[in-house]
Amino acid sequence: MKAILCQRFCAPHELVLADVPDPVAAPGEVVVKVAAVGLNFFDTLIIAGRYQTKPPFPFSPGGELAGVVESVGARVTAFKTGDRVMGYTNFNAARERTAVPADQLVGIPSGLDFDRAAALTVTYGTAYHALEHRARMRPSEILAVLGASGGVGLAAVEIGRIMGARVIACASTDDKLAFARAHGAHETVNYGKDDLRETLRSLGGQHGIDVVFDPVGGPYSEPALRSLAWDGRHLVVGFAAGDIPKLPLNLVLLKGCAVIGVFWGAWVRAAVADYKAAIARLAQWGADGRLSCHIQQVYPLAQTPQAIAAIADRKVMGKLLVHP
Repeated sequence: MKAILCQRFCAPHELVLADVPDPVAAPGEVVVKVAAVGLNFFDTLIIAGRYQTKPPFPFSPGGELAGVVESVGARVTAFKTGDRVMGYTNFNAARERTAVPADQLVGIPSGLDFDRAAALTVTYGTAYHALEHRARMRPSEILAVLGASGGVGLAAVEIGRIMGARVIACASTDDKLAFARAHGAHETVNYGKDDLRETLRSLGGQHGIDVVFDPVGGPYSEPALRSLAWDGRHLVVGFAAGDIPKLPLNLVLLKGCAVIGVFWGAWVRAAVADYKAAIARLAQWGADGRLSCHIQQVYPLAQTPQAIAAIADRKVMGKLLVHP
């Protein structure tokens, strides 16, 4: 079968298309014939050796998929051959078939196609976990989303709206902000030209911002933290800007606020039942049309390197998919 391989830590253009043996389902695993692969920012990091997970070589990028079960290993009772499934793989999805622990998959509801299912798990799962389990966000709270046009940022905008928040989308261009507003943001901040702290303080009023969803880091985290209300929560989701910021802890003390880490992959492994319940709920929201699962472009398997490069260059609004 065909697979995109990372044979050493490398740049996207150094990934190779190769033939590899078909996988065999170990106990607790299923083999999925992959219909669609969702790509994410962490794919740019995992192939470069800059991510928390460092798989043994050679491995394939791609951390989420949708497809059809072809075979099941021992002790698997939740799925059978022919079932439509979606879920999280961490890596090894960018290939024609892959073996996945059954605990990391859920069934795809009717009304949800493979492409939208593959675009849903990681970004919407991360946003839901962050807002529901980590921030415990309440209706009518004010939510500021940094990087609001990217995959996980857009998911936070849409889920925040569903949860009843007043959503402020923050991004670097007017085009990105128009895109976020079209997907449910109530207000917008262009931090490419406006002062993020002052604009958020103006929009938050005397009360301030209740929750900051921050997948960007770099120079934007501290200004966003300074905009928080008393008892506010700053969600640390990632560092797409490249630099990991150092936050002054006196701000946390003076505001009585919390800086909260959101590590999706670790949560999936530590809370399997909660993860599966969350993805099942999100999949149904997708089937019901409540989530856009916006797909900017679909690439053939051989063009996976170009797709990952586009994510690294911050050229993507929503999601990119690969079709093996």
